[in-house]
Amino acid sequence: MARSDWNRPSSFKGLEDGERRIRLFLSYDGSGFSGWQRQDGERTVQEEIEAVLSSILGEEITLFGSGRTDSGVHALRQAAHFDTRSRIEAGKFRIILNTHLAKDIRILSSDEVGAGFHARFSTESREYWYLIKRMEDMLAFDDKRVTAVKRFYPLERMNALAKVLEGTHDFTTFSSARDKSLSKTRDIYISSWDEISDAYGCRILRYRVAGNAFLYHQVRSMVGTMLSFLSKGMKEDEFQAILDSRDRSKVHKTAPSDGLYLADVSYDREKYEWFERKH
Repeated sequence: MARSDWNRPSSFKGLEDGERRIRLFLSYDGSGFSGWQRQDGERTVQEEIEAVLSSILGEEITLFGSGRTDSGVHALRQAAHFDTRSRIEAGKFRIILNTHLAKDIRILSSDEVGAGFHARFSTESREYWYLIKRMEDMLAFDDKRVTAVKRFYPLERMNALAKVLEGTHDFTTFSSARDKSLSKTRDIYISSWDEISDAYGCRILRYRVAGNAFLYHQVRSMVGTMLSFLSKGMKEDEFQAILDSRDRSKVHKTAPSDGLYLADVSYDREKYEWFERKH
């Protein structure tokens, strides 16, 4: 799908006189949060960062993220921006925020960007990881960070299903009824399983999926359905059929939030340029 068909706003709030736009890259352990987006009475990533910035800068700060993560979902590299009249050197915001924030949020970098940048609407790609372990390999450190399964399946079978999801498709089947997107069509650049090890040498199966954008619960629905298919010995042509059906009732189950990580947000137009040329 051409970028011109992404239906993103061509304009958004610019900078007023004296304002600067600061971009943050950050990571967080989502197990202690009710997601990214501000919610009354709930602990959220957006609200905690806004509170620290507003207190330090003496102005009301609104933080814009590249996208929302659900309750319990983690981020290895989320992106966000805010506008401020402060003259603090852009790179120092990382140090200031890390000094005042709880340890389950870490700012990786902070820099100044122009008014044409928007953390959400300028995004070229997002990549998610989903991590699973066998129950017998789970460690005390894995609770709420890795999803436990009874058994692993051969990577060849797992990747046969994952391959079905690559390309441009209508992903209505794997969307939540709560998703309000007008179009359910998305570009999926990478969809594959591989095996990695944790810091203690235990095996982890990792699902990597990268695309231009994702629907609400899409990744967890795809993972849960793939695992269900594998447990029942179902084949990729049957998986293709439920994708093509655009019928949410055919999703087998939604995987837990524990194992899901927002792994990367990229603003590099050339990173997946090959996909647009190919498709």
